[in-house]
Amino acid sequence: MKIAVYGANGYTGKLMIEELRRRGFDMVLSGRNATRLRAAADGAGAGDAELRIADADDEPALAEAFHGCDAVINCAGPFISAGEPVVRAAIAAGCHYVDTSAEQLFLQRVFDTYAEDAERAGVSVIPAMGYDILLGDMIAHLTGQRTGPVEELTVAYRVGEFDMTRGTIRSAVEMIRSGDVVYENGQWTAGGIPAKRTSFAYPGDLEESPTLRWPGAEVITVPRHVPARRVEVIIDAAAFTPEMSALLQSPADELDTFVSSLPEGPSGDRRPAATFTIVAEALGEDGRKARGELRGTDIYGTTAVIAVEGVRRLVADGAPGGVLTPAQGYDCVGFLDFLAPHGITWNVAITS
Repeated sequence: MKIAVYGANGYTGKLMIEELRRRGFDMVLSGRNATRLRAAADGAGAGDAELRIADADDEPALAEAFHGCDAVINCAGPFISAGEPVVRAAIAAGCHYVDTSAEQLFLQRVFDTYAEDAERAGVSVIPAMGYDILLGDMIAHLTGQRTGPVEELTVAYRVGEFDMTRGTIRSAVEMIRSGDVVYENGQWTAGGIPAKRTSFAYPGDLEESPTLRWPGAEVITVPRHVPARRVEVIIDAAAFTPEMSALLQSPADELDTFVSSLPEGPSGDRRPAATFTIVAEALGEDGRKARGELRGTDIYGTTAVIAVEGVRRLVADGAPGGVLTPAQGYDCVGFLDFLAPHGITWNVAITS
């Protein structure tokens, strides 16, 4: 099994190298800079990994870089501006594809544009395989199953001690500035409306906390496998620190200068301190309610475990050709249970 990692010299890409090496997979590391790729490989203990150089906008070079591989993990964002050529090249090379995107508009483009091409090629394209969207998509699926047809499904996020990488900051700002999509009355429409849920009771809290609508990718993925009239993603308002709010107001050149001055990402000692809670609440058309709760730590480390296990399952077990959500491509219970040794806990229950 040979796995290509595109954007392998970035923070998340290096974690992919470490996880692939830990699990004994052959790998091809790709990106635009040979020196940085070699340094990333050596630093992750994979000095014998094959390097193949390709710019993100050079589709023939990308397809050649992926030739002979079983699957591609794309870590090079922001995906809305750089992701599509990698998707096309993976399909052209006959490789399964996953990425670490959480960018709503990118996912919508991939589903709307590449489903038939991937199906014809017999490959599975599963974007949004990071800690958030795969886990959110799966816990929403399992929660929605408990109520039957869903009138309203809410996915709520809370993170703590989350030191974002430079790439995550850029992607998050791009997501917020680019506009979003909402899923109301069984259809996708342009966003820009306030959240219906403005507070939420997270596990362990005695009171509800203020929340804000988040342009989460579950708005794109969940309605494809949960029959729902409305899907909304919200986030604990505490995530919008004064620093993040200031970034969102900064001109593009100032933002880039500031982000470039930051550390690439959290240190190995600091990274495991990050915690996350994802809650799905479903209100069925018949009035029944269900709630799913999922918790974990080490956001970036968990993302690497998810993506590597995701491509392993695609290659070893197979999945339908086309563009799929995580919940469509994998057995949700089996995948979440696999993550238990990596600190993921979850449960789903009928609440009324």
